[in-house]
Amino acid sequence: MVIERVNSPADVKALSREELDQLAHEIRDMLVVTCSRNGGHLAPNLGVVELTIALHRVLDLPHDKLVWDVSHQVYVHKILTGRRDRFDTLRQGEGISGFAMRTESPYDQFGAGHASTSVSAAYGMAVARDLSGGKETVVAVLGDGALTGGLAYEAINNAGALNSNFIVILNDNEMSIAPNVGAVASYLSMLRTKPIVNAVREKAKDVFEHIPFGGAARKAFASAEMGAMRFVAPAEKTAVIFEELGFRYMGPFDGHNIDTMIAALESARSIDGPVLLHVRTIKGKGYEPAERDSRTFHGVSSKFDVENGKLEIKPDARPTFSDAFAGALIAVAEKNAKIVGITAAMPDGTKLSKFAKAFPERFFDVGIAEAHAVCMAAGAATSGLRPVCAIYSTFLQRAYDQVVHDVCVQNLPVVFAMDRAGLVGDDGPTHMGLYDIAYLRTLPNMTVMAPRDEDEVLPMLEHALSLDAPAAIRYPRGSTSGRHRDPVAPIEQGKAEVLRRGRGVAVIALGNTVDVALDAYELLASGEFGRSDLLPTVVNARFAKPVDAGLLEELAHSHDVFITLEEHALAGGFGSAVVESVSDSGIPVRVERVGIGDVLVQHDSQPRQRARFGLSAEAVAERVARVLEGSQEIHR
Repeated sequence: MVIERVNSPADVKALSREELDQLAHEIRDMLVVTCSRNGGHLAPNLGVVELTIALHRVLDLPHDKLVWDVSHQVYVHKILTGRRDRFDTLRQGEGISGFAMRTESPYDQFGAGHASTSVSAAYGMAVARDLSGGKETVVAVLGDGALTGGLAYEAINNAGALNSNFIVILNDNEMSIAPNVGAVASYLSMLRTKPIVNAVREKAKDVFEHIPFGGAARKAFASAEMGAMRFVAPAEKTAVIFEELGFRYMGPFDGHNIDTMIAALESARSIDGPVLLHVRTIKGKGYEPAERDSRTFHGVSSKFDVENGKLEIKPDARPTFSDAFAGALIAVAEKNAKIVGITAAMPDGTKLSKFAKAFPERFFDVGIAEAHAVCMAAGAATSGLRPVCAIYSTFLQRAYDQVVHDVCVQNLPVVFAMDRAGLVGDDGPTHMGLYDIAYLRTLPNMTVMAPRDEDEVLPMLEHALSLDAPAAIRYPRGSTSGRHRDPVAPIEQGKAEVLRRGRGVAVIALGNTVDVALDAYELLASGEFGRSDLLPTVVNARFAKPVDAGLLEELAHSHDVFITLEEHALAGGFGSAVVESVSDSGIPVRVERVGIGDVLVQHDSQPRQRARFGLSAEAVAERVARVLEGSQEIHR
């Protein structure tokens, strides 16, 4: 097999032209087989096979710089840069990451997990190159979906003034995860139909270059080049936007034609100044199920049958928190016509796609533009609407300024539904939702809640919408066990609920860690960890802000120790809020916090991640037993 001889870009350069086609075929087979077992971003990687091969054929990596936007499409890059033998460990504990990681390989020159960053990062590398007198080529690969993010335009605007070589590859597959939205998507769609652009451009260029005038006149004619393009190819816009920003536009090219891509890249390297290569690709290319349904195969979370692409569905699979949220939002929207749903290119992941089917006129997907989503929600709230922004915890970080200035400072009733809050498993550190409590609970006017199970999502959303102020609801990826179906008590602002009465130790759990606390309680009651008559109190905190200070004072009369549980960073998290409340109230209770330490959590399964940080039922039961049995005086 050709792929077995490729361990570096130098090996790609050594292959014959025919072998490159065979390499592409073998890479696709490896991608499909590995993702069928491990899950992962299959469709995006199938779409960049030939483009990635051409990049490694033309560039001198790692001397040249290659920066991937989002970087969920770097599987091919990893295979070609010495990680083929470990590719079967993709997204597994201790295995290779599903994203670019600087710590993993010198060929991963910039890590990423969020969109629209590649041009900014690559521009910084180009500036460093120019200041040091280097000659290396710098390339940023930018997905068309990333063009809905403002950061990409800020960088393109800045990079357009470079006088040295700088290449941006616009990988245009008409999709981010869901279909792209907005005027930019329409603009790119128009460009795809205008291959005449470059023919006209080159013809005009050839004419101008043969005019025997001086520099000033030549410059004037050069500035008229775009006018000629508008005249000869009067599709109004054509490639004007990129040219006006200072880039030489080339394309669109067939991203699956290796010869075309090699020639385009070699040509772009010879140009002094910024170049934008517009490359058309097909998401899921070469695997029929992924081509047919690229949304499903964008990020596969379960195993699937290679032969037919049928996803494995576990018979005991429970509805997820995301499912519960979608159902809850539809339920409240049926009663209140002012409620609108907003997401940032994640209608499927957040399950707002269900809301969109029920209320298409009240659903807004703004693209990969979280800051815009939040500011838009704030504006809508000033005019009487009740916006609900469904955004992953890690992605809401991108809109922090808008949360502060536009929502909290103005005390506007915007509800944030923060999906993927907590440990997210195999997506790795860029996607962990471990910081939202810390970055939200310091904000005046903000309420922060977390449902203990799927049944609590609806009443919590109803409560959030009843507030004339900002509110956030955080919930994790996946679902709870379903073993504990305590009736949902009415929700009161800032009030926790006691689920089990004990003594000596109170386990105060937030969100899905209540499930862990109840499992631990049952283990202790079974006698597996010592005396079955020594049992803790179990509290469902419900609120990370405001903390139920009254209940904490009440519990202090019969408990020596509070143990807080949270799927969040310990620094600034829920446990910290409890410690602050105890300290401020002068309560004589020791607080032990269980959560995520000051580390970046790497990709692994969620159960293994939880066990690592003491968030398993066994670990909590052992901790409680140790505290109870070691106490000299148990309150009776």
